[in-house]
Amino acid sequence: MRLTTWNVNGIRNPFSYPPWNNTRSFKSMFDILESDIVVMQELKIQKKDLRDDMVLVDGWDCYFSLPKYKKGYSGVGIYTRNATCAPIRAEEGLLGVLQSPSGTPYRDLPESESIGGYPSAFQVAELGVDPAALDAEGRCVIVEFPAFVLFGVYVPANTSGLQDAFRSGFFLALDCRIRNLMRQGKRVVLVGDLNVTRHEIDSAGHLEDIRKRNATHEDIVSGPNRRIFNQLLTDGEVIGERDEGRDAGVLWDTTRGFHPTRRGMYTHWDTKKNARPGNSGSRIDFVLVADVMQSWVKDANIQEGLLGSDHCPVYADFHDVVDDHGRKVSLLEIMNPPGVFENGQRKVEWTLQSTPAFSAKRMPEFDKRRSIKSMFAAPPVKKFASSQLERTPSGIDPAAQANAPSADISPHEDKAAASQSDEARPHTKRKASIPSKDPLPSKKQKDTKAAPSKGQKSLKGFFSSKASPVKPDLQSQESSQKTSIASPPAEVALPPPQSPSTTFPSQEPPSPTASASPTADQVATQIAFAERSQRSWGALFTKPPAPLCEGHEEPCKTLQTKKKGSNQGRSFWMCARPLGPSGEKEKGTEWRCGTFIWASDLKGGGGG
Repeated sequence: MRLTTWNVNGIRNPFSYPPWNNTRSFKSMFDILESDIVVMQELKIQKKDLRDDMVLVDGWDCYFSLPKYKKGYSGVGIYTRNATCAPIRAEEGLLGVLQSPSGTPYRDLPESESIGGYPSAFQVAELGVDPAALDAEGRCVIVEFPAFVLFGVYVPANTSGLQDAFRSGFFLALDCRIRNLMRQGKRVVLVGDLNVTRHEIDSAGHLEDIRKRNATHEDIVSGPNRRIFNQLLTDGEVIGERDEGRDAGVLWDTTRGFHPTRRGMYTHWDTKKNARPGNSGSRIDFVLVADVMQSWVKDANIQEGLLGSDHCPVYADFHDVVDDHGRKVSLLEIMNPPGVFENGQRKVEWTLQSTPAFSAKRMPEFDKRRSIKSMFAAPPVKKFASSQLERTPSGIDPAAQANAPSADISPHEDKAAASQSDEARPHTKRKASIPSKDPLPSKKQKDTKAAPSKGQKSLKGFFSSKASPVKPDLQSQESSQKTSIASPPAEVALPPPQSPSTTFPSQEPPSPTASASPTADQVATQIAFAERSQRSWGALFTKPPAPLCEGHEEPCKTLQTKKKGSNQGRSFWMCARPLGPSGEKEKGTEWRCGTFIWASDLKGGGGG
């Protein structure tokens, strides 16, 4: 079994990159990852943004914690493969204050329905943050299997320095909840983007700070949030005495455990600085398992070659048979509800009704819905044809009906009756109706002459002038139009084409000079003038060439200042090469040099 964590920086963001853009489906993505549990962070959607292709993934169940108020922000999702694992409980938030699908807060549910380990009132008060606000940002999904409790987490970052208190409160709540569950005898697995490094070896920036003597090893390791994090780890380095209640580490860092001395094992890169090609990044994405589960893990690594985000996937592979309290058991048996698997064989099929109520597939928006594959797999519905459409009306001779005189009805009624008749009777050729020779009442004729615009017109009638009087030679045409109203002809005759000699009043005879062919000199002069005009306009709108960088004599790239201040909005030029492993501009190397030029300082630079 494989467990993968990935900060996707937008739930659909990977679909813009290979290999995900070939199919653009989540099922295909999970198959390429070869994973059985996929934990995603920074989905950047709200509940109303969930779509069928995100939730109704064939063969997978899913659980989401999305921000309640902020848009395009945070969000965590856990996908589980139905063939290998099925949670027995699921919830969102660290403190249990959010409402469950039944309307009761998770911490107030019966013990059999809740995961447990919720911080006490005293522990919540020590956090120094609003509990409802901490859980409302969509940063934690917790699912419980018989084998362990899985935390999918997206810890707040501190890029602006404004969320330091909130970030510290989140770390304290996470540490408290995990330790409480451990004291209850449950195993815990923590995965996700924790937005913290545990050592300078996990950050190119910290290594550069130490090289430049801007910081020491003790300074880096002793940061407040890093100190809490390292005390949670079994091999975390702690300077000085450990905090009260954190006497020992309880989680094992799988990736560092399999690669203890590996450098450059980064999982995040600053895309604004194009730092990924030079591998100037940090390791802030983790798969951490309970210390007693070390023997369960077969392998762990990063997948830095998979694009799609500013982070890369991190995974851990588990053995098929593991040690469960001194006895060897199949991992499938303890990753599913009791009785589903026995001796590695499935005994009970997965059903939606057996999933926790927090499952996204059981949300009102998606309950009773089906995926496209299940729609085609369903048995076809029997269709019952109407007996009236299959039988011809009895007692009616089609030939006699065709020769019967047509009724005096309006064109619209005739059209509706014809369409209804075509649906009801068999598809046979219909003969044109023979107009009745009985004269129409004089009153009807008078009404028809008084309102010639009513009823159906022939094509020629649309081209005749309304103001022109009816001439004697057109009386035969008028009578034919009346006949067409009573019974539409089988074919409509188009008006004859106009005579070539007929001209419209607005047309003028062609000028003799316009048809004269220009000489070769005139053509050459016109072409030369057009080329000069094109070159002058092109030079006017062409951007000036990019300056060359000092270190490599290569064209620079232009950027714009986003930082608030007097220079906000100004454009500048800099070396187009990516940052090197040091994360700083370098001289005399293949990485980005120190070239920096304001666009306004260049002649014709324009901007600044």
